[in-house]
Amino acid sequence: MSTRQVGESIDVLTDVRQRVAARVVGRERELDLVLAAIAAGRDLILEGPPGTSKTTLLRAITAEWHVPFLLVEGNADLTPSRLVGHHNPARVLAEDFQADNFVDGPLLTAMREGGFLYVEEFNRAPDDTLNTLLAAMADREIVVPRVGRVVAQPTFRVIASMNPYDNVGTTRLSSSVHDRMCRLAVDYQDAEAEAGIVAVRAPNAHPSLSVGLVRSVRLDAVALTRATRSHPDVRQGSSVRGAIDLALVAGELLALRGVTVAGSEQSATEPARAAYIDTVWDALLVSLSGRIHVDQAVETSPEAVLREIWEDHFVLQAAAASPG
Repeated sequence: MSTRQVGESIDVLTDVRQRVAARVVGRERELDLVLAAIAAGRDLILEGPPGTSKTTLLRAITAEWHVPFLLVEGNADLTPSRLVGHHNPARVLAEDFQADNFVDGPLLTAMREGGFLYVEEFNRAPDDTLNTLLAAMADREIVVPRVGRVVAQPTFRVIASMNPYDNVGTTRLSSSVHDRMCRLAVDYQDAEAEAGIVAVRAPNAHPSLSVGLVRSVRLDAVALTRATRSHPDVRQGSSVRGAIDLALVAGELLALRGVTVAGSEQSATEPARAAYIDTVWDALLVSLSGRIHVDQAVETSPEAVLREIWEDHFVLQAAAASPG
């Protein structure tokens, strides 16, 4: 498959785009840009917080293009030998070093099979590992001692991801890396898109919960989760995964406690409304208290921050919305 055969023609590229868009919620612009960069034969850095559909998007693209997807974690353990491969120790003892007892690592597998090598937390990988990737990206080939020259298939791509909000254990990427890769900043989706994701990932597991109640849970879960990202005491808020978990846990609690109405329903009695709001609070603690990172300069706790967000959503906003 040649570089142009990744996209082959604008009609094929458009068809791939439509099929991928049906599998990913709210990433139309990012999908266009990623497809364009990949079809142009470029390697790519996706920079954004966790839970912004980066991996989901790439998995969908590789599935529709029928190319392998190899994911590796960027950390101190990702040495060049783990990335490239190694000789089988048992066979080396019996046969000495030979090309046929070499076990390919993810980089060589991606190169030979024309797949996408996806390196998560790219800026946590050691410098010598990044230098190995530079050679593969620049020359589309690599020379392995006692193995020989490995030439990448035309569909081989290196895709990296980075979290701009996390500086612990990371290193600054060199200009050589940036010079060889395109970059796309991927931010959180809007509230409507996140509500769509939660609707897909958190289906109603209990027939006792009405459609309206489940919808209210999802909307409240998204609103509360998004509020963690703008709170002044929070260094990094929760991704949409928190909203998914919040909707799932709240749904289980509501069914367990026999709560049948949402806090926003006008027909709900005060006790029923209070039961709903209290249930969401309990689910909020379980789902988000470990996902938000409070600023170290502030003397507060995740629980206190979540309590403030919960009160603002259910008490202050509710009062502001009431007539008079």
